[in-house]
Amino acid sequence: MNLDQLVRAIQEELGVNVDCNAGPETWIAIYNRIRPNQSASPALSEKVDDRSEKVIATLLPEVQPCARALVLKAAAAGIRIKVISGLRTYEEQNDLYAQGRTKPGEIVTNARGGYSNHNFGIAFDIGVFKGSKYLDESPKYKAVGAMGTDLGLEWGGNWKSIQDEAHFQLRPKWADDSSESDMLAELRSRKDSGKAVYV
Repeated sequence: MNLDQLVRAIQEELGVNVDCNAGPETWIAIYNRIRPNQSASPALSEKVDDRSEKVIATLLPEVQPCARALVLKAAAAGIRIKVISGLRTYEEQNDLYAQGRTKPGEIVTNARGGYSNHNFGIAFDIGVFKGSKYLDESPKYKAVGAMGTDLGLEWGGNWKSIQDEAHFQLRPKWADDSSESDMLAELRSRKDSGKAVYV
């Protein structure tokens, strides 16, 4: 039995979406089976640092356990990270976009308001810390990126245009076959009409 067949068999047994991808849904179902009297997810039952919790609370409920799981998984590997950015309004995004263009500083994003996954609560940024010192650059970002993709998150370090090793997002299932621009157009439409973003 190869790995895809094994994951498929586990997903069939757990009654989750069978896609041969051991993502967040599969891991939460495994946890529930092993520890049925615990919270729905280890990430839900274990809190992370206060700063991260405050930011995680701004994310959609579907994304919150993944963000917590990433902080805990990194900690188990000896890497201290915090979630430092989550949901942004269009205005906050436009302010970031202006940096390095019409405002002082370096360019930090190519996305205007409505064109960033942060605007819809499905994306978050992390920071690597050594003690209380924030590390803007560190090889540990790549290690955390691998952990995030292992959890089923998309990692900005894999992007082609602008690499953002601090960025993670959870793509909605309905957008699995969509391009990034098509997904963002649908997210804007859903937000404008009051329709649920993730489901």
